[in-house]
Amino acid sequence: MDGKRRAFLAAVGVMPVGGCIGALTDSASSDEGGTSDTPPETDEGDDGENHETTVGFAGDTMVGRGLNGIYGKEDVDPATIWGDFQSRLKSLDGVFCNLECSLSKRGERFPDRAYYFRGDPDWAVPALSAGNIRFTTLSNNHSMDFGAVALTDTIDVLDKAGIANAGTGKTPTAAWEPATFSVGDLDVAVVSFSDEYEVYAATDDRPGIAWAQTDHDNLRTQRLVGNAIERAKSTNPDLLVVSLHWGENWIERPSNRLVEFGHWLVDQGADLVHGHSAHVVQAVEQYGDGVILHDTGDLVDDFGIKDDLGNDKSFLFEITLTGGEFEEIRLVPFHIDDGVRPATDDEAAWLRETMRERSDPFETTYERDGDGLVVQL
Repeated sequence: MDGKRRAFLAAVGVMPVGGCIGALTDSASSDEGGTSDTPPETDEGDDGENHETTVGFAGDTMVGRGLNGIYGKEDVDPATIWGDFQSRLKSLDGVFCNLECSLSKRGERFPDRAYYFRGDPDWAVPALSAGNIRFTTLSNNHSMDFGAVALTDTIDVLDKAGIANAGTGKTPTAAWEPATFSVGDLDVAVVSFSDEYEVYAATDDRPGIAWAQTDHDNLRTQRLVGNAIERAKSTNPDLLVVSLHWGENWIERPSNRLVEFGHWLVDQGADLVHGHSAHVVQAVEQYGDGVILHDTGDLVDDFGIKDDLGNDKSFLFEITLTGGEFEEIRLVPFHIDDGVRPATDDEAAWLRETMRERSDPFETTYERDGDGLVVQL
């Protein structure tokens, strides 16, 4: 909820209650209908203080393929995939990411794919839980690599582990259904979809992903994405996230089309746009009352290094909210090599310089904070 709306609610004599709008009690008004000297209630907690919640946003998370042979062994703790970075992940109220693979032991390869990503749920699910993953989007160009049965298994094992997910389903309606859950002191709603690999889209006859063109002039996109955001808004969340797999791989900056589409999403009601797909971190942008993370890079994978793009280095984007209002974004650097560890001094310096350069078109102001960066909101 933005500050202007909160101030308006206080002025007209209503307050947010559990994500809904409720009338003030008699303690805030006299029997004659006039106002008393008692100050209006706020959205503060029972202790009279606004609660702080910090959520980490991360990019593509591929806990499969070659990683199965490393962390799927009986004598290996799946939590070791996070290395010394695990304490950082666990310190947050939760981490959101994009799961760039299926989690199943079943299914057949979808035809004509160059790469197939699948993780063994016996180790991959405990690894995600050990990394404090509270939500993952499934709408991407790899969730159906092993067909509908593997996708259904993925949804089932995540649900069983208590990891919220969105962006796929047995029908198009289910695929577009927002996820609603609580993290820290926040009620969250997430709309998830992809603009990649239309052939994976859910149909009336087969499970699949929520797919749409990232073009705000496209009527189908307006209907599907607009309706999904409206459904999310109807739950009165403290934080409305649109998490989408958009754009091409290995691109350092978003296209003008994607920038405009991100603006449209905020105009429709998104508080935060969580972008992923490029495998490299892109700009942070403040637009209106919203925040756009154009691409959050990768969290963990076995992809190796692509040219000089630095895809083995990434940021964890930690969003702090107090009383449901954005306070800051803290960018924490880390390194990926078949696992995760904190960045070295040289790696962190490269990431800071690169993020500043990639954010130049958006005039985003970064402050140095230790090895990382901070954006005040």
